[in-house]
Order: sequence, then C-alpha cells, then structure tokens
Amino acid sequence: MVWHSLVIHGYQNEMPDLSHKIKIAMDESRMLILGASVLLGFQFRSPFETGFASLPLSSQYLKLAGLGILLVSIVLIMSPGAYHRIVWRGNDSDDVHEFSTTVMDLALFPFLIAMGIDFYIIVGKFSGVTKGLLTGVLMGATAFALWYGPALIWRRKTSGSQKQDKKTAKTQKTPLKDRVEQVLTEARVVLPGVQALLGFQLATMLMDGFDKLPLSSKYIHLISLILMGLCVILLMTPAAYHRIVERGEDTESFHRFASWSLLVVMIPLPLGICGDLFVVLRKVTGSISISIGIAALILACFYAVWFGFPLYRKSQLAPDEAS
Repeated sequence: MVWHSLVIHGYQNEMPDLSHKIKIAMDESRMLILGASVLLGFQFRSPFETGFASLPLSSQYLKLAGLGILLVSIVLIMSPGAYHRIVWRGNDSDDVHEFSTTVMDLALFPFLIAMGIDFYIIVGKFSGVTKGLLTGVLMGATAFALWYGPALIWRRKTSGSQKQDKKTAKTQKTPLKDRVEQVLTEARVVLPGVQALLGFQLATMLMDGFDKLPLSSKYIHLISLILMGLCVILLMTPAAYHRIVERGEDTESFHRFASWSLLVVMIPLPLGICGDLFVVLRKVTGSISISIGIAALILACFYAVWFGFPLYRKSQLAPDEAS
C-alpha cells in the first residue's frame, strides 16, 4: 500500500498542470510559426525575382494560391495569444488549452499544402512537370503521414467526465510569474512572422521587380513596411519596459502593459501583411479589383479569428469566469 501510494503520488507530481500545458502549447506554436515564417517570406518575395516571370502562368497563379493558403495557417498559429488575452485576460483555462490545440491541428493542413505547392513549382521548373508534381505530392503526403498519421492511430481519447461545456470551462487564477512568462511567450510566437516579413519588405525595395511596380503599389508597399516596423518596435517594447522600468521584476502593471502591447501589435500586423498581399496579387494578376477583393477577404479573416471570435467567446462567459 505504501509503495502504491508513493507511485500514485509520484505520477501525479509528474502530470503537467494547466499552466504548464498552456505554456507548452505556446512553445509548440513558436515551432510552427518559425517554419511558416520562412515559407511566407519566400512566398512574398518570389514574384519580385527575375525567375518568376519565366514560370508558366499556371505556376504563377498556384504560387498566389499557396500564399493565400499559407496566410490561413499564419492566422491560426498566431491566434491563441489574442484568445488568451481577450477571453481570459491571461488567466489559465482548459478552454485556452483546447483552443490552442484545435487551431494547431487545423493550421498544419494548409501549411503542408502550401509547402507541397512550392516544391512542385521549384522542382518542376528544373526537372519537368511530372517530377515536380511527384515531389510536391510526396512532400505533402509525408508531412500528412507524420503530422496526422500518429493522431489517427494513437489519438488520446477524452472521456465523458473530462468533456466540459465551453460556457463552464474550468479556469484558475494563474500566478503572476506564470502569466508574465506566458505573455512573453505569446509575443515570441508573433515576432518571427513579423521579422520575416520586415526582412522581405526591406529587401524587396532593392530588387529590379520593385522598380517596375506602379507608383501606387510602391506607396502601399512603403506603408506596409512602416506598419511592420512599428510592429517590431511594439513587440520589443515589453522587454525594454521590463528591464528599464521594472528592473526585471514581475508586476501586475508589467503584465497588463505586455498584454496590451501584444494586442495592439495584432491591429496593424494584418494591415501590413494584406498591403503587401495586394501588391503581389496586382503584380501577378494585373487586376486591381481582384487584388483588393482577395486582400480584403484575408484581412477580414485575420480580424475575425484574432478579435471577432475571442470577443464573441468572451460574451458567452459569465462575468466572473473571465475575470
């Protein structure tokens, strides 16, 4: 009996608590966004490279489709931070963990499609359509098998007693040090994507393809560049505030400041992304109306997932649950 109690006690101590599970989910989001950011930078930059014009028209449009699909993945991967801040004000809840898990499950699929498209286009350019198609399909299938295959075989079952109504999701008052650590982790999820885009935007202005853009597209790109620069400044501000103002101490005022900084960043960030999306779409399609329509649709998707759904979700909770 003593041995059994020790084993059970040791097992319980090893089980991660809610705060730890949420932090792990955010860390995994960072892993996903790092890969997606590299691919996103390549997607945005490609139409300005000299070799892009030599691609078949079908491949050029496929590249645009891959960019749009990848942006859907970016929207999902970055969404848990806003959800955590808006709905639960940085406190831990089973709902946050479930939301983070669900969006990452969904975000992997558009990512693997976009990656498969890129491999098809690049390999097809040098080795022919057949080999390009085979490579793209194999890469996508491999990603699907490794990312989703184990889940289809060994997915953890949730018992009926563990399932909870989203309106009565278990929550807990999270210690300050954990809330500070989580908000900084959430900022690090957003930062790689912003850095990749800023690097692309700066480099684009020195490319031959940029000089051939209409003047209006150049100004839109410049505005997007300024917006992205502001996002980088805002994302770095909490670290400066924590060191200079708080001298590295965790305080409620710093947690509030960092939370608001993260949410404020997520307002201009979609504008900067969709501004350059418009520029790329216009360069390839030559149609202003199509470019505006698609860019506006993606922009609406960003704001709906990052702000619309969390605000709706928050309105469904009892006042004391999200406090």
